[in-house]
Amino acid sequence: MSRAWLALRALQLRLLGPAKELVGTDQFGNKYYRVPKHETGAGQIIPERRFVEAVNREAYQYQVGDFPTEWEAWIRKKRKDPPTIEEILKNENYREEMKQKTKDVAEKDKLLQAKEGLVAEPGHTHVKGHASAPYYGKKEPSQDPTSTANTFQPGAWMPPGSGSSQNK
Repeated sequence: MSRAWLALRALQLRLLGPAKELVGTDQFGNKYYRVPKHETGAGQIIPERRFVEAVNREAYQYQVGDFPTEWEAWIRKKRKDPPTIEEILKNENYREEMKQKTKDVAEKDKLLQAKEGLVAEPGHTHVKGHASAPYYGKKEPSQDPTSTANTFQPGAWMPPGSGSSQNK
């Protein structure tokens, strides 16, 4: 390469940093990139960056499951090396097998419970109030006044357990 080309490349690296490297593509067509750790012209060290370019997606359209979990783990730096397509397909098959096995076990359990009469019918419970209320399970306090204030005398009331006996 020519000396001018090397000088331009060195200037580009110093000003813009290294170019992104394509690391892989998943079965949906999403492309995964990394920008290696580098030092800026001012001497600042920039850590490695990993990111994905999604296929025909806007940021607000992302949903859980749009990216394989193996690639997501790589992007979040939970794993050092990017996954292979074989690894992704193997794990996907394993997840599908587990879903089917779980479904089969649930059906067998339901049949066994029905056969042995262990299936409980849903009960209908009427709960009044909330468990955090001080009167939960008791009669609700009335909103009606309990006193007419005809018997009120200032200073006559003492809180319970205050030491002075009101039964004198």
